[in-house]
Amino acid sequence: MKPIKRILIIRFRQIGDSILAVALCSTLKKSFPDAEIHFVLNKNIAPLYEGHPDIDKVITFDKNENKPFTAYIKKIWQVMHQNKYDVIIDMRSTIRTLFFSLFSLKTPFRIGRIKGYTRFLLNYRTDTYSKNLTTDMVQRNLLLAAPLEKIRPIQYTKEFKLYLTDREKEDFRYYMEKEGIDFTHPVLLIGVTTKLIHKKWNTEFMIATLKRILEEHKDIQMIFNYAPGYEEEDARNIYKELGCPERIKIAIQASSLRQLAALCANCSFYFGNEGGARHIAQALGVPSFAIYSPSASKSMWLPANSVLAEGISPDDILPPEQQATLTYEERFALITPEKVYGQLTSILRQLS
Repeated sequence: MKPIKRILIIRFRQIGDSILAVALCSTLKKSFPDAEIHFVLNKNIAPLYEGHPDIDKVITFDKNENKPFTAYIKKIWQVMHQNKYDVIIDMRSTIRTLFFSLFSLKTPFRIGRIKGYTRFLLNYRTDTYSKNLTTDMVQRNLLLAAPLEKIRPIQYTKEFKLYLTDREKEDFRYYMEKEGIDFTHPVLLIGVTTKLIHKKWNTEFMIATLKRILEEHKDIQMIFNYAPGYEEEDARNIYKELGCPERIKIAIQASSLRQLAALCANCSFYFGNEGGARHIAQALGVPSFAIYSPSASKSMWLPANSVLAEGISPDDILPPEQQATLTYEERFALITPEKVYGQLTSILRQLS
């Protein structure tokens, strides 16, 4: 069999999805060190992967290349005819992403997920979303490397890392110091709100928890993480409800994804709603504790690796079968400030 020279990994989607996919990129680079790893992403999240040692090329699609459909097809055709791939891993395996395989039918390994329509274009299919799987999303993603065991033993890794330059970290640290951060004391990055309202923990619960942290840990500083618009308004309202304490820095903002990564890298701990910033923190080695809504499975979206990452979901409090008669709001309300703080206490003691 010919050696593997070039591998295409098709991911797209959001920040969290793409970060967890890095473990697959790293697994393949460890297993096939001479192969080029190409990673397909939406353009807005691509900067996170600049300088990544396990990703040789990031192929991006911006809004104009995703729509109209003719522009999308044209871009795929160009990508597949400019590069000859020995392996295609279609992590999404949708009708849209299958066009990568359609335009490269001579690729020996066309790997993806089991769906009714994927058998026509993919010659290796894996059931990564089976209800019988009790593994997290990183381990499910790694199943897509299994067909390559035909060539050689695969060196699997569950680690997913992001990389920043020392200059990027130092520049943002200097900015944080100018905004009043004292790095001799712990700095908590707080996911105080969310883009999707249904994933946001009860505001009063969040306020009560943050107030207790501030009262019982006098050296802890906080930075609220939020996006412009609704999230900023929500964050500022919570800040006011807390009495605008000096130890909460409401004005420190990251103007790009790489600056958000630099912000995470300069913090001691992430606490708050589950989201992209938490995944960035874990990928940079920053410990975290996240609150999972009923619509986000903690067992899937809180992968275990060498970085301390903990969380709480309604399923930790009441078995799913006993939640059947509850509304979505009632299920989410099972996560009380007392339960959250009870799990946070030992972590916060280590920070202080």
